[in-house]
Amino acid sequence: MPYLGGEETVKELRRALSNPHVQGDPLRHRSTVLRVIRVMSQGVDVAGLFSEMVKACATTDVVQKKLVYVFLCSYASLNPELSLLVINTLRKDCQDPNPMVRSLALRNMTNLRLPSLVEYVQQPLTAGLRDRAACVRRVAVLGWAKLHSLQPHADIDAAVVNELYSMLRDNDPVVMVNCLRALEEILKEEGGVAVNKAIAHHLLNRLKECDVWGQCEVLGVLQRYRPHSEEELFDILSLLDPYLLSPSVPVMAATLGLFLSLCCRGLPAVSLAALRRAQAPLLAACGSASPEMKFTALCHVQLLLRSLPGLMGEHYKRFFCGYAEPAYIKQRKMQVLVELVNDDNVGFVLDELKGYCTDVSPDTAQAAISAIGRIGRSYSDQCLEILTGLLGLKQEHITSVVVQTMRDLVWVCPQCSESVCEALEGCEDTLQDSQGRQALLWLLGVHGDRVSSAPYVLEAFVEQVRSEMAAGVKTELLTATMRVFLCRPAETQDTLGRLLHYCIEEEADMNVRDQALLYYRLLHCGIEETRSVLQGRRSDPSLGVLIGRPAEPVSQWARSFNTLEPLRQCNAGAESAPQAAPYHLALDPEPTPGSGGGQLGLSLSPALSPQQFEHLWLGGPQCPHGEPGKGLQAALQRSHIQTMAFTPPHTLPWRVYLYTHTRWGGPAPRGPTLVLGELLYTGGRGLRVTAKQRPRDDEAMKGFLQVLSGALHTSSTGSC
Repeated sequence: MPYLGGEETVKELRRALSNPHVQGDPLRHRSTVLRVIRVMSQGVDVAGLFSEMVKACATTDVVQKKLVYVFLCSYASLNPELSLLVINTLRKDCQDPNPMVRSLALRNMTNLRLPSLVEYVQQPLTAGLRDRAACVRRVAVLGWAKLHSLQPHADIDAAVVNELYSMLRDNDPVVMVNCLRALEEILKEEGGVAVNKAIAHHLLNRLKECDVWGQCEVLGVLQRYRPHSEEELFDILSLLDPYLLSPSVPVMAATLGLFLSLCCRGLPAVSLAALRRAQAPLLAACGSASPEMKFTALCHVQLLLRSLPGLMGEHYKRFFCGYAEPAYIKQRKMQVLVELVNDDNVGFVLDELKGYCTDVSPDTAQAAISAIGRIGRSYSDQCLEILTGLLGLKQEHITSVVVQTMRDLVWVCPQCSESVCEALEGCEDTLQDSQGRQALLWLLGVHGDRVSSAPYVLEAFVEQVRSEMAAGVKTELLTATMRVFLCRPAETQDTLGRLLHYCIEEEADMNVRDQALLYYRLLHCGIEETRSVLQGRRSDPSLGVLIGRPAEPVSQWARSFNTLEPLRQCNAGAESAPQAAPYHLALDPEPTPGSGGGQLGLSLSPALSPQQFEHLWLGGPQCPHGEPGKGLQAALQRSHIQTMAFTPPHTLPWRVYLYTHTRWGGPAPRGPTLVLGELLYTGGRGLRVTAKQRPRDDEAMKGFLQVLSGALHTSSTGSC
């Protein structure tokens, strides 16, 4: 909003600018122009002084010219007709003997941003490309990029593009880098700068002359180049090797990104060696004073750990949280700590995380508890001891997250059920949020036979059901009460009756009412039918969850390195890959028989007929009792199918649970489909397979069966 008295101020400034005595005194004239800029920055509309300021541009005082150019570029769009006068003055300044004045005039000609003036700007810019002063050439090169952005659909003269390519050999490194940036902008629709062997080697040889940002720009453009021979590739890598240890984090990251783009496919060992060499600079960046730099480095550390899970295990203390660090930094560090846990440091990491559980920030405390729960999938006894101790604090937000963490831990590690059930006694009074109550009800329903107070806790929930606002809690209460009734009917019969009566007769939420009707009608079918529905197959306690996650190939994430994509990944994506959690991969190894090609997308049409498929299963390889599954697991991984869990050897029946997901290509890509499968070996001849997909996709199921049959055929000479 303009200040009061703005009109009087503008009139006074106009009189001063038009005063011959002021114009004749260079210092007073500059002081008056400076007052105009100061008033403009305060919000006063000084567009009425445009004509006077155009006249003030005709001076030999470089400082005054800069001030006037700031004014003209701000108000040129409001005075397009008077801007022609500005162009005449600027074109005259483009021929000034002072190179600073020439560069200043060129820069402001393109900053006017008026399409009607483009034809007047092209000739000075073309002349600026051949100027003897480097500062003028720098501005002229970027001026062509500004003209293209002003009229993106207009064609730039091919002669200008060729001249920009030739200026890549300019003696000034800044001019060279500006040419790259201008060509990237002008040739955006054609894919950017075309990098051939001559250009690539020239840029590599000039790399040491550029500043930090110039080096980053050159390294980014070089990612498009593919060496013609392995000898040339290693020459390039040798030339880039010192930049991997650059003290500048952006240069190191750009160099590592170039290493990965050159080596991730053909030379994976070289890529892994480069990742190890970049460990020290990344650790230094994680200790940066800038929170933004620290967060970015942590995100890229997580990328590296996807291919080298134990890369920074000995430096785990570098990821301990500082008291004054922002919450988002602490949470990201805890995610890294979870991935660095091993037998040697698990005690130290858990002690550190235990201290964060009582942080003044509830978000940080909840993140620490969740991190302990993810570590508990591999070290359940130590983590359960900490979680049980946290329940004794009787703090609402801590108890809620601990109960949710215990629920997830029991789901993955059934052997923890006994300890969790003992710890649940008395925690229902502290739970106030709906998520915590749902987790407690789920535990009571699944393990109600082990919790002595389960019927009475459920009775207290039923008595308060009328005041319950969350529909999710009511549906979980219905299921939990039904399950406890099946194992302890005498103590729960009256509670279940009152709950069903309320939900059917008084409940307003239709989902809760329909679920209550379902259970009521299910009870009429008999207790055995109800038990078969609500107490289905439980987790096999003999199943062992795979510790850690398989290392991904570098090619899986190389393209996203040193970009914004790692920062854009949601927390859910980062949480879904803890040390002991199943991790969905999209591997791209060499194609194998029956795999359907190099992409992870499964085949749309299976090559086997139903008769051939049945014959392959019935007459396929056998699993000798003693060493089941070694050859099978290797063949499945080569066929893009991952092993999630399996029973120990020497057990019958022997089970293995598998998963994969599609990644369809083509002109109309389809969404990914998750396919889960179970192989069952009972000791006879042949295997039995059951599979299901989400979402429903029959073609994905057919493709999964084809890949699975090919993997079995491949492993027929092995142990399974």
